Amino acid sequence: MGKTRTKIIQEGDKAEAVSSETSTKKKDKKKIFLDKGRIYINAKFNNTLITLTDDKGNVMTWASSGSAGLKNTKKGTPYAGTRAMEHFLDKIKNYDINELKVLIKGIGPGRETALRVLFSKDYNITEIADITPIPFGGPTKPRPRRV
Repeated sequence: MGKTRTKIIQEGDKAEAVSSETSTKKKDKKKIFLDKGRIYINAKFNNTLITLTDDKGNVMTWASSGSAGLKNTKKGTPYAGTRAMEHFLDKIKNYDINELKVLIKGIGPGRETALRVLFSKDYNITEIADITPIPFGGPTKPRPRRV
């Protein structure tokens, strides 16, 4: 698709080139305006997931280290977090976002590197929060057996 094919037609003494070019017009992607957005970075041991939502929580776009082109055990590395965030930032180029709130969940190796890539870009980040669940209390342990 999009390649030009040229066919030479000879009539008499002159040769002319006729091209059958497909008329593919590139669509200008429109800017999507988003007043407030939230970026969720879910860093697991085996993968790094990044999601952009609006203020209500509706998912606008997402990326992961697997969708960035990495496979198997390479998805659980700090480099994978970098690649996932770069892939994610390419996806949100067409979003005009005023404020960003970053929520980080998990203890995987890709969380710090993903944040570094996000900070290197020019976005208005208002809040960064760690929402990793921490266990507390829980069920009581069984008493020791008395013989």
